[in-house]
Amino acid sequence: MMDEKWMKLAIEMARSTMGQTSPNPAVGAVVVNHGRAVGMGAHLKPGEGHAEVHALKQAGDQAAGGTIYVTLEPCSHYGKTPPCADLIIEKKLARVVVASVDPNPLVAGKGLKKLEEAGLEVTVGVLKEEALQLNEFFFHHTTAQRPFVTLKAAMTLDGKIATSSGSSKWITSEEAREDVHLDRHLHDAILVGANTVKQDNPSLTARLRGEAISPVRIVLDTLLSIPEASAVLTDEASPTWVICGSDASEEKERLFAKAPHVRVIRMSGETIELPELLTVLGKEKILSLYVEGGAKVHGAFLDQKAVDRIVMYIAPKIIGSSSAFSVFNGKGVEAMSEAVGLTIKDVKTIGQDIKITAALS
Repeated sequence: MMDEKWMKLAIEMARSTMGQTSPNPAVGAVVVNHGRAVGMGAHLKPGEGHAEVHALKQAGDQAAGGTIYVTLEPCSHYGKTPPCADLIIEKKLARVVVASVDPNPLVAGKGLKKLEEAGLEVTVGVLKEEALQLNEFFFHHTTAQRPFVTLKAAMTLDGKIATSSGSSKWITSEEAREDVHLDRHLHDAILVGANTVKQDNPSLTARLRGEAISPVRIVLDTLLSIPEASAVLTDEASPTWVICGSDASEEKERLFAKAPHVRVIRMSGETIELPELLTVLGKEKILSLYVEGGAKVHGAFLDQKAVDRIVMYIAPKIIGSSSAFSVFNGKGVEAMSEAVGLTIKDVKTIGQDIKITAALS
């Protein structure tokens, strides 16, 4: 029971830093001695001290003979910072309690082995599921080498994202839209198609009360056709990556890339293929991708099963037109037996709207 109590505190500390540690995981640590917390810490951003370092610094001499609770296995290799496993041994702790093992091949059990060989008691798996959920983007990227993809859409009760004239503001409530901005903050990148930029000229930033980190803005624009005055090209609120095909205008590429925050990434073929795109983004250390495009972009991701999670906001409104725009406009399926299966993970009410979170089965 006490192990769970202290690990919950470590998890809460890690949770408070979600959205600001990528490409590193969010990690929390608590040092306990004689039943009392004597040091606490969380990893704040890449290149800075890990959670264990902050917690042990705060604990000082009181760390000796105590227990450290860490949400992720302490590292055992030299990266941008020294190994945390070595520091734990140096500070003469008696016990280490870890929620989850690090899937990174550079760590992957090596930190635990080093601690055990030094004579420390090691316990693994306390609140493991909570810890895995905390860093699902990190774990997914480490194993799949591509970003975790969340596809988000806001629709009416009859499944429409816009009227037949293209009107879509606003389908959902202000509360639901604020929730979307929180999800944007938690993801490394947000993706839309060129049509969304042309029609709505969105800023694609995370606008929350207080400060928030905005994601990298990714625009799928095969021929580099978006207007030069588009907000994503002119404002420097966050980086913009424009993805194009091999035949896109080199003159347009040079024009777009004049802005210091804009990158043009050219695919190998005339069209943008999602597997290649996700591989490129994975190599660029994009751990999580928030797809917020239109029906065609959504349809393409669904057709190619390039989605890990679907988030739907459903508003208590009905458009009632067969010509209104639906959420997905891809190839689809012909037989019900071929329909994409989902597993509902969560259903909640936000304002007047319903938020459904589902994973592909």
